[in-house]
Amino acid sequence: MPLQRSGIRVALAGAAALALAMGIGRFVFTPLLPMMRADGLLTVSEGGLLASAHFLGYLMGAVSAAWITISPRGLMRFALIAIAGATFAMGLDPSPYIWLALRWLAGLCSAWVLVLAGNHYVKYLASGGHGELQSWLFAGVGAGIIIAGLGALALTVGGAGSAVAWQIFGTGSLGVAALLCWTMGPELPGRQERTVTRGSRAAPLDWTAITAYGAAGLGYIIPATYLPVMARETVSSPWIYGSIWPVFGVAAFVSTLLAARFHRRWSNRAVWSVSQLVMAAGLLLTAFHPHIVSFAIAGLCVGGTFMIITMAGIREAHRISPADTVATHIAALTAAFATGQMIGPGLAGVLYDLSGDFAGALVLTGVILAATSVLLVMRPVRGKIEET
Repeated sequence: MPLQRSGIRVALAGAAALALAMGIGRFVFTPLLPMMRADGLLTVSEGGLLASAHFLGYLMGAVSAAWITISPRGLMRFALIAIAGATFAMGLDPSPYIWLALRWLAGLCSAWVLVLAGNHYVKYLASGGHGELQSWLFAGVGAGIIIAGLGALALTVGGAGSAVAWQIFGTGSLGVAALLCWTMGPELPGRQERTVTRGSRAAPLDWTAITAYGAAGLGYIIPATYLPVMARETVSSPWIYGSIWPVFGVAAFVSTLLAARFHRRWSNRAVWSVSQLVMAAGLLLTAFHPHIVSFAIAGLCVGGTFMIITMAGIREAHRISPADTVATHIAALTAAFATGQMIGPGLAGVLYDLSGDFAGALVLTGVILAATSVLLVMRPVRGKIEET
């Protein structure tokens, strides 16, 4: 019973950390972007620049996560507090240069939290016989998106400005970060661990998987940044366009819990490949039929697959990698994902300014997603299967 309670505690703590880091630190910008535009603070392309700055930080965090000298516990504490502080500070100063720095910092720390959770929390649950709780761990991302979406909807309907919204989300995040820092346990080592020990042999990087993971980052981030903006251009009611983002979050939450069933029947790469095809279908539908119903379906397609892809990629890294090089492989995948994320918003913003819509960016990324999904199942990689 104590072991079961320990597993539940770790899963809930990890879910809360991911909800803060990803659902708020990364994704609260999406439902707040229409509010910032309504306040006259940003254009679409400027919003894309802010998003790209965030994902530049995310890329740098992914690259540095496996080699940073701070202990995992200390790094997690710093990252959670920094994300909350950066979120709150977005509502204090309307300077674009300050915003760029704050979004970069939130991106840097979000990547650290994901890599730490994907390595230490997943490993702790697996070693304790609680592998079934890993789905609840990653469901935290969807839960955070739901909170961000519903909170932004309530604030929009209530007539609040974007600055107040940032401060409210930041205050709540600081409270959650403080609680998580206080309750951390042995799942996060208090000392720095070397990623690769002398004499160990690191598995070669799987560039097919890395490329596909990067394509997933490029494909999902355009609707994950602009979906409420697209919906608002179709309907004016905040109750309707504001509901698109919570739908995205619900899809992410539910699909993460269902992912365990998929993995019991199919391989990581098969689940991953099908998920990318579903994501591509959602993008292409929105490109060729820009209607509020299409946006809702796209929210389900993209929200319902991006966390399954994230989990499948992390599981695959554990499967093909020796135990002491898993963090390196997760960091490589996360770096590729971050590169796609960094390119996507800016590219879509530029194409929007040129054409007046997002169709070109959606078609391009949809084709890339479909092509890389085929490569995943054409080139399977053998490895030592671990219970992850």
